Amino acid sequence: MNEKWIEKRVDEFLVKPNLIDYAREYQEFSWDNIANEFDGLPSGGLNIAHEAIDRHANGILADKTALLWLGQNGERKTYSFSQMKKESSKFANVLKNLGLSKGERIFTLSSRLPELYISVIGILKNQNVICPLFSQFGPEPILQRMQRGDAKVLLTTKKLFKKKITPILSELPDLRYILLLDSDKDESETVLSFSRLMGEASDRFEIPPTDPEDMSILHFTSGTTGMPKGVVHVHKAVYTHYMSGKYVLDLHRDDIYWCTADPGWVTGTSYGIITPWIHGITNIVDEGEFDAIRWYKTLQNEKVSVWYTAPTAIRRLMRIDSEPTKEYDLSHLRLIQSVGEPLNPEAVVWGKEKLNLPIHDNWWQTETGGIMISNFISQTIRPGSMGRPLPGIEAGIVRQNDDGTVTEVSEPNKEGDLALKIGFPSLFRAYLHAQEKYDRCFVGDWYLSGDLAYKDKDGYFWFVGRADDIIKTSGHMVGPFEVESTLMEHPAVAEVGVIGKPDEMIGQLVKAFVSLKVGYEPSDELKRELIGFGRKKLGVAVAPKEIEFQENLPKTRSGKIMRRLLKAREMGLPEGDTSTLED
Repeated sequence: MNEKWIEKRVDEFLVKPNLIDYAREYQEFSWDNIANEFDGLPSGGLNIAHEAIDRHANGILADKTALLWLGQNGERKTYSFSQMKKESSKFANVLKNLGLSKGERIFTLSSRLPELYISVIGILKNQNVICPLFSQFGPEPILQRMQRGDAKVLLTTKKLFKKKITPILSELPDLRYILLLDSDKDESETVLSFSRLMGEASDRFEIPPTDPEDMSILHFTSGTTGMPKGVVHVHKAVYTHYMSGKYVLDLHRDDIYWCTADPGWVTGTSYGIITPWIHGITNIVDEGEFDAIRWYKTLQNEKVSVWYTAPTAIRRLMRIDSEPTKEYDLSHLRLIQSVGEPLNPEAVVWGKEKLNLPIHDNWWQTETGGIMISNFISQTIRPGSMGRPLPGIEAGIVRQNDDGTVTEVSEPNKEGDLALKIGFPSLFRAYLHAQEKYDRCFVGDWYLSGDLAYKDKDGYFWFVGRADDIIKTSGHMVGPFEVESTLMEHPAVAEVGVIGKPDEMIGQLVKAFVSLKVGYEPSDELKRELIGFGRKKLGVAVAPKEIEFQENLPKTRSGKIMRRLLKAREMGLPEGDTSTLED
């Protein structure tokens, strides 16, 4: 056994994990059994809103807190499942009364307000399609997405409307209504008060029959490569949300759950809204942005037991010289999961040392709709690995042949394209208005993820890099993640982004952009030390030949280091779509 692996024992858990025998669960798994966990609509079919809210409101969980909202200025609001049912039914009636019909797209542009979460459920009840936008977007990326998504209604605030929507309104002729979440009165015949409409609406709404294949959510990819694409998901994706909540997040009825992702991104909807409520769990929503003290106090004061966050947040916490478990009572916390980009081994170990819990990495994409590969709470963690496929998910490493087919790689530790067998419920159904792009994602019965990886002899998957990030240097193929993870082991390094820089002699040389931990200062001496550290660990051919210090690396709000942007800036090229760039 590798000494760096983190072993688990079932008898060490205060709460018995939902998944104990991975091999048996994987072998015996059936999507039909998952389907049996749902009530289904009284009117017929399957609707996410009914399964997430109404069925609990109609039963023994009616008075249980569904949403605990923490305002950035100290406000605190709670909503029971019963209250969520009534409020979301009101908004479903608002949409119905405004003439919105099945399948029409409703966009949201707001900070994490309670009304936003209520609206999402109401949109799904009226069989409309929720299209979340990130509130930090500028006018141009908002326009791109609303035009591509055929927007009919926008929910936003007075400030965002004035600053970001007014400049583009003339270019959205098909937009019928704008609903202002924080306005007491209508501003015009088409710019309406959310609170007025809600005050006039009935809190009773019968969800119409909903086909499991009806469109539910339209997400836009983060735009780290190329222009954002509209990713179509359907109501049946809720099967994957339930299954991954059970096996990956290990949700139990008494858990207090906190997902730090913004609902403008797929994690913030799939796992910040749908999954906890499918399981009848109290879901914390924090309006405030990242603040280490605030976050630790939230974990302590709200007695959070399951925490889902991102590598960028974890690395920020790692940069702070603190002893969290000595300064805060984190004894209720029993599981930490991370997603957004691959989690460096150093971060996994830091969690074990500083939080008394290892941080579990998992892998999925906007296109998969839910978690596909994970390190499970009861299973051995191999730091740096994505983990193993969830029950019901068949993942493989494939190589593309000259004739357009693919061959699955059977030997362990051989790099190739990370692919998933089609057929799981949350796989996206289309790129909206882009059929050719969608078709190129599939070969035979495989979905090609665009990520390169390898699988070890025990079935654990290891991320190598995006196919278009791979560096070709002196005949070697170098994955940026491997170099980044190695440099992260140096005590001075907080974050790393690695690119290939064109070089006449060797094709590309490996260049690393490094952000330092508190207490360390950039210097030529430290550059030489890091280059030597890399050579010792990786070998001369793979190690970075150039180091550049940056205080903050460019990242998307979902936590991915934007290597594309680092490379563009290094080479003086156009930066392309920066709409998802973190402030």
